[in-house]
Amino acid sequence: MKKNLINWRMAWAAAALFLAAGLSTPLRAQTVVQSVSSSMQGGAEVVRIEFSQPLAAVPAGFAIQAPARIALDIPGATNGLGRNSLEVNQGNLRSVNVVQSGERTRLVLNLKTAASYKAQLQGNSLLVVLEPSGATASPVATAGTPAFAESRNAETQPIRDLDFRRGTDSSGRIIVDLPSNQVGVDIRQQGQNLVVEFLKSSLPEGLRRRLDVTDFGTPVQTVTTFQAGDRVRVVIEPKGAWEHSAYQSDNQFVVEVRQQKVDASKLTQGTGFAGEKLSLNFQNIEVRSLLQVIADFTNFNIVTSDTVTGSVTLRLKDVPWDQALDIVLQAKGLGMRKSGNVLWIAPKDEIAAKEKIDLESRAAIQSLEQLRTQSFQLNYTKAADIAAQLTAGTGAARILSTRGSVIAEPRTNQLFVTDIPSRLDSVQGLISKLDIAVRQVLIEARIVEASDSFGKSLGVRLGGSDLRGVRGGDPGYAIGGSNNRLALGGTYNAVASTTGEAVNTLDTVNTTFVNLPSAGAGGFTPATFAVSLFSSAANRFLNLELSALEADGKGRLVSSPRIVTADQTKALIEQGTEFPYQQATSSGATSVSFRKASLRLEVTPQITPEGNIILDLDVSKDSRGETTAAGIAIDTKHIKTQVLVENGGTVVIGGIFELTEAENEAKVPFLGDLPAVGNLFKTKSRSTTKKELLVFITPKMIADRAAAR
Repeated sequence: MKKNLINWRMAWAAAALFLAAGLSTPLRAQTVVQSVSSSMQGGAEVVRIEFSQPLAAVPAGFAIQAPARIALDIPGATNGLGRNSLEVNQGNLRSVNVVQSGERTRLVLNLKTAASYKAQLQGNSLLVVLEPSGATASPVATAGTPAFAESRNAETQPIRDLDFRRGTDSSGRIIVDLPSNQVGVDIRQQGQNLVVEFLKSSLPEGLRRRLDVTDFGTPVQTVTTFQAGDRVRVVIEPKGAWEHSAYQSDNQFVVEVRQQKVDASKLTQGTGFAGEKLSLNFQNIEVRSLLQVIADFTNFNIVTSDTVTGSVTLRLKDVPWDQALDIVLQAKGLGMRKSGNVLWIAPKDEIAAKEKIDLESRAAIQSLEQLRTQSFQLNYTKAADIAAQLTAGTGAARILSTRGSVIAEPRTNQLFVTDIPSRLDSVQGLISKLDIAVRQVLIEARIVEASDSFGKSLGVRLGGSDLRGVRGGDPGYAIGGSNNRLALGGTYNAVASTTGEAVNTLDTVNTTFVNLPSAGAGGFTPATFAVSLFSSAANRFLNLELSALEADGKGRLVSSPRIVTADQTKALIEQGTEFPYQQATSSGATSVSFRKASLRLEVTPQITPEGNIILDLDVSKDSRGETTAAGIAIDTKHIKTQVLVENGGTVVIGGIFELTEAENEAKVPFLGDLPAVGNLFKTKSRSTTKKELLVFITPKMIADRAAAR
């Protein structure tokens, strides 16, 4: 606010203090407000207020900029206009309100635009000269040129101490102990920093330091204190969006820096106080008079205890009035209790003692109050459940009094409660909140299992036999010119039978010396193709059989369990088979037990205020596995999680993907490695299996019964 503007808050405080100190002129009840008029004189707008007799002194008053108005307090005056509101609409004056309270009358000049004023007496009239905002202010308005408080100490005095603390709302508080309440203070924002200067002050060597306070979790990062001429300068470096307030109580000066919290629904941002701002600057004012000043500024009636005494030096600039009141109460150890528009202020011990007496008296009345029995019909909740909640807890947490009792009747679902009337009202309020229809949710799960398999297998069988020795010829082949001969066969039995070494009949089927056929796949026998090379006498054979199989398979299994349940109520649906198996008992005998392989959905829904649904899910899909010596194995697929889903939306809560690849090759050593021909001495197989499991969840709130069908 510019220097030439009226500090209406200071004028208001001065006027209230003026009245509270009893320095006004003697009251004369015969003074009557007779008329109010507005005119232009010498280029200035003059409001003339006529009284029945001259006033003893210029009345105290103050100016407000938003809304634009000027208030004047005339002690010992009455309203003679015949009405409380007077429409003028001339110049800058819109209307005049006349309000009589006790032994004084307040005149409120409602302006179109904010203006300062000068008041002077002229006979029976009070002349109020309205000046635009840029005009010279009255002497009351120009009382203090520093930004916070002017310096009144004649000599330079040392600062006693400087400390930093963290407030309850994560604010940073810089607390400075001053040598007296006469030290001038100047506070201003310089760029992103906040600078506080103490006029005509010195700084001891131990206080010249830089405090790093980032660990306190407040907007303040550093606090630097140093000497600057005849001033002590404190540079506060905050971060982010912040705002500050400063106040002085006696010899203690406090700067509080808070994180600014923006809420579009609130008129006042950042602070926990929402009162209209004021400025106060008092030296050794009595606490009772200061409370009267705050009471006059607000619409509250303040009742002060007789034990409230003492004085305080206070400097506040642009501080909400409720915060100013809180500062005064904290400085003097006072407490406050509010009842409607009445504030009762007393020492905290006195308030606590009175509240204790009130509680004890209420407890005594309850122990003597007549009991009454009332029945409650429940529609959606079981009476036994409500009865258990009414009797749960002890002391203040118990809804019923120590003399109260409750009976739950399950057949008609009624409660019969016996207690004092005030507790019965509490029971009625509790039942009205608990006995309501619970919203229901339809949960649908889709469990999709897909599989894709491919297999390929190639094999060969190679064999031969020589039947010349069996049919009367010479077996085998001659080796050089000797009598030695060589017989070939696929097995030992074939060779022994060909040469006549053994009398066994030659097994013409088992003459294979390479037996690596295709293994097949999917339970199917591979296709075969055989070729035989033999002599014209059909007594020497070379046989070849090729086998091959290629298999491709696709499959999909879809399971879709659905269930309806109430909000925050667990539901379970299960379908499957139980397989028996033998189990030993402690006595040594065996008993039959069962193992489940089932599709199971367990869910607990919770509807959020935004209409979304939180689901606690437990989904399992079991199937029969292989049979072992100990019994049947169970293949398990299990998901347990918590998700947030919009109403009617679908979410994939889990998936399992399996890929199995195998490639096998069996061959005759050395021969299987030969180019081209080596394929006659080996078998190959290759297989690929893909499996995928996906679980889809779709919750939907049921608005009516038709949707549940």
